[in-house]
Amino acid sequence: MLFSLLIAPAAAEAALPPSNPGTPPMSDSPWSLLPAASANAEALDTLYIFFWILCGIAFVGMIGVQAYFMWKYKKPAEGHAKTSPLTHNGKLEFIWSAIPTFFFVILFAWGEIEFMKQATPPPDAMDVRVTGQKWSWTIEYPEVKGCSLTNDLYVPVGVPMRLTMTSLDVIHSFYLPAFRLKKDVVPGRYTVLWFEATKPGLYPLMCTEYCGDEHSSMVGRVHVVAQEEYDAVLAKACELKQGETEPLEDFGARVVTRGGCASCHTTDGTVKTGPSFKGLFGRTETLSDGTTVTVDENYIRESILEPNAKIVSGFSPQMPSFAGRFDDKQIAALIAYIKAQK
Repeated sequence: MLFSLLIAPAAAEAALPPSNPGTPPMSDSPWSLLPAASANAEALDTLYIFFWILCGIAFVGMIGVQAYFMWKYKKPAEGHAKTSPLTHNGKLEFIWSAIPTFFFVILFAWGEIEFMKQATPPPDAMDVRVTGQKWSWTIEYPEVKGCSLTNDLYVPVGVPMRLTMTSLDVIHSFYLPAFRLKKDVVPGRYTVLWFEATKPGLYPLMCTEYCGDEHSSMVGRVHVVAQEEYDAVLAKACELKQGETEPLEDFGARVVTRGGCASCHTTDGTVKTGPSFKGLFGRTETLSDGTTVTVDENYIRESILEPNAKIVSGFSPQMPSFAGRFDDKQIAALIAYIKAQK
């Protein structure tokens, strides 16, 4: 697990926008670690480096001793050298057992201390709710009424954040590479993860538990901002209202982005987990029970609020309900967007 938290996966960089000045650069070297953006990451990196220094010293020492013995006891140019009978050396045996044991105890104690720190959230940590579902993350902030984001987690620098997580369908795994954190998200129960971000920037968030066809697209972003800017940035991110001069269709596109609809629905006719939006409105669909339905405003609204009420033939009931997440204006905008996908 230590290696999976520290070695930079290609997907971690792919999860970020191609150009973002606020994102710490990823190194091209395969030997470099990811940026350390939390107190936990910095502590884990120190332990990791110490571990590899020990390994390097032990490796060089063992190879050095082996090379010395190979040289000292090499076959003579002529004849054979007869060695005296050997039994054992108690002092030497104790030393080569005691030294590794000493360092193993150090590694265990160090690791246990850091684990207990990470397993125990501070009492003043800010609470955030995280829900995993195929194939997106829903982030909710209890202190901001009605704030529900998809695949975007906003956190202030220097403030402990406690994430209470669950899943609506299968097991997912919430992974923050730059924070060196990974935790399973399990349906029917809550798991807790906490961290304290130390560097502003944009960092990848992903699922590392294979959860179905679109597992690789279950990625998001962690926005770490200055504490004095956090409230304003979060309020703006949570706002989902139509602009005064914004066309309803364009507002609908933003609703689609906020809801993470693109993880299951396309606009080019490609079929993924759900039907494509292209040419969907007005089409007659055959349902799993053999009946047919015309895709109109009422059908789309029902599919958003009660997605399992009418399942199109060939698809499985995997879409989560958006009841309580989208209001009537947002649903109307989403319908307008789908209508425009000819």
